Amino acid sequence: MKVLVVGGGGREHALVWTLSRSTRVKTLYCAPGNGGTDGLAVNVPVPAHDVEGLIRLVREFGIDWTVVGPEDPLAGGIVDRFREEGLRIFGPTAKAAAIEGSKDLAKALMARSNIPTAASRTFHQAHKACAFVRQEGRPFVVKADGLAGGKGVVVAQSVDETCRTILDMLEEKKFGQAGARILVEEILEGPEISVLAFTDGRTIVPMPWSQDHKRLLDHDRGPNTGGMGAYSPPRYVTKELETEILETILKPVVATMAREGNPYQGVLYAGLMLTREGPKVLEFNARFGDPEAQVILMRLETDLVDIMEAVDDQRLHELDIRWSQDAAVGVVMASAGYPGVIETGRMIQGLETTLEGTMVFHGGTRKEEGRVVTSGGRVLTVCGRGRDLREAVDRAYSLVECITFEGAQYRTDIAWRSLK
Repeated sequence: MKVLVVGGGGREHALVWTLSRSTRVKTLYCAPGNGGTDGLAVNVPVPAHDVEGLIRLVREFGIDWTVVGPEDPLAGGIVDRFREEGLRIFGPTAKAAAIEGSKDLAKALMARSNIPTAASRTFHQAHKACAFVRQEGRPFVVKADGLAGGKGVVVAQSVDETCRTILDMLEEKKFGQAGARILVEEILEGPEISVLAFTDGRTIVPMPWSQDHKRLLDHDRGPNTGGMGAYSPPRYVTKELETEILETILKPVVATMAREGNPYQGVLYAGLMLTREGPKVLEFNARFGDPEAQVILMRLETDLVDIMEAVDDQRLHELDIRWSQDAAVGVVMASAGYPGVIETGRMIQGLETTLEGTMVFHGGTRKEEGRVVTSGGRVLTVCGRGRDLREAVDRAYSLVECITFEGAQYRTDIAWRSLK
């Protein structure tokens, strides 16, 4: 079997690595790939957004399955086009992926499904949004309605900062068209958690839970990023909480979408806040998270191809998906300046280091004259796996200390909530 992975980040390297372990996969391709997928897969210089180019690639090489990593091509309808051409592809349709593509749409869907979430108001005029904030007299979370690469959310600390953020998005066009409409949302308190699940539109199979670290700096300080690290499992997850989230969040949203003629098939991601009133949804995503995928897939024991086929054939209920009991931790090493302006082309040293229970997933890297250099903001996710969380953390950071590039920055406290 030949499989194509669409995308070029750490999540896609993790998907390539996972598929490379399948006994059913003969040849892997990655478009466009990165310095880490090169070797495990054949990197093909077709951008993830070039749907017609990807269709030609699949036909030219006789590829049997395509797996989509990033959200942009999903929201743009790549699954719909592939299915029109009779090609097998793993991921939700554009209409289903709109659960991530529009936060306003997702809020309306949650309201119809009676799903607990933060109260919010939607605005497209800055003066009306600021008037609302000043009338309330408290800070809010400001979210760009559309896709902003994981950076379109600001948790303001004051009324003035809330209004400055509103102006940045609506008048200064900081996030372009993605911020042409915004949500002004109440600030929730509690630990965040990432709940990912496979679903075929009827059956839902949750993956092991994980926790992302969005803020740039230790102890959740600094600006939001696309994710500075993740670990699985968080220590405060209980069977009772798992059941509550399945029954009050995952099942209702999948059922509503199916009932409305918009079945969801693929990976559904719910970003939750565990508040005193119970779990509440912060956002839905229509794909594997990054860096959550890197740690979750390290724990997957069932062949991913079997899962993809079961989802596509709507027989997920027949499959027993198995996971390792080990813990896994991923530490993101980012370029200087991230999540703002960065410089690329910095040579990465130490990648040849091998330590027990570790793996390095490349994100923003490329090969240049035989060397691996930086090419993006989040450069690497350095992962450790162990019998418990402490061992996994120690292994990950032992390898981080062996890898260097100019200006590298990373958090030193990944998994701190479950280790304190």
